[in-house]
Amino acid sequence: MGPVCRRVALGVLAATPWCVRAQPRFPDRAITLIVPFAPGGIADLMARTVAEGMARSLGQPVVVDNRPSAGSVVASQVVATARPDGHTLLLMSNGHAVSAGLIRRLPYDTQKAFAPITTLGFFDLGLFVPAGSRFATLADALAWARAHPGGLKVGTIAVGSTQHLAAKLFETVAGVELLLVPYKGTPGVITALLSREIDLAFEIVGPMLAQVAGGSLRALAVTSGQRNPALPQVPTVQQAGVAGYDVASWNALAAPAGTPAGVVETLGRAAREALAVPETRDKLARLGVRVQAGTPSELQALLASEIARWGRVIRAAKIEPE
Repeated sequence: MGPVCRRVALGVLAATPWCVRAQPRFPDRAITLIVPFAPGGIADLMARTVAEGMARSLGQPVVVDNRPSAGSVVASQVVATARPDGHTLLLMSNGHAVSAGLIRRLPYDTQKAFAPITTLGFFDLGLFVPAGSRFATLADALAWARAHPGGLKVGTIAVGSTQHLAAKLFETVAGVELLLVPYKGTPGVITALLSREIDLAFEIVGPMLAQVAGGSLRALAVTSGQRNPALPQVPTVQQAGVAGYDVASWNALAAPAGTPAGVVETLGRAAREALAVPETRDKLARLGVRVQAGTPSELQALLASEIARWGRVIRAAKIEPE
């Protein structure tokens, strides 16, 4: 080997460690999943169930950290400013899409601050009435509402919530005028239904299942485009005669923007493996959740479309951003 060749060979060898230096193993420590909701709700239970399964796949703990706040801002800001190495994750939801239209100055850009990983599941809203309601079907309630504009009292949780906006969208799509009555939370909605303070309520299916099973409430319809596994006998709103109405809450996983693609893929694979376990799917189905994983691009498209849709509903409802 001549001098020039030797110099080239030595240069290649010198460069080799830089070129092929082993990347740090991921994950190399516990992962924190920041949840923007209080413990005990469906989103929290879903996060903990998926976190347990992901930990088995990844070989590291996945610790749930609850950071509830209005508009999910606190939890989202923690993740948006975290180191983009995959060790800090966000439980994203349709609430992020709603907040983009309700909060005038978010401290982050919802569509740019996060690296989407995968959807986890969708959970429907239902239209519920007391067991002895005069409305046997959604068609009955709609007929009465059209004959008495503004007379049908419909309960939801707070103004600007997914439930409230779903009811506003229902008004538009169904062509009816409702009297919307907001409550602080689901217990208030249930109490109002049972006491006949309201005629009907829009609420997430999961928290209402015990009342339905006990016979004190009935579900007239579910809001998504397909029947809910926890209420297979209940039609969708579309099947009940309101064409084009399709609403579902959802949860997903996201990381800080800039997280390496390989890390995102590893996390997505672990989440998909967790969701594929039959026991996990059964547990989530009992909460009224339709398990559905996806790709980062599908989650990005979902978020963009949801921001656009709920923005239109917020403007139509004349709700002023805070």
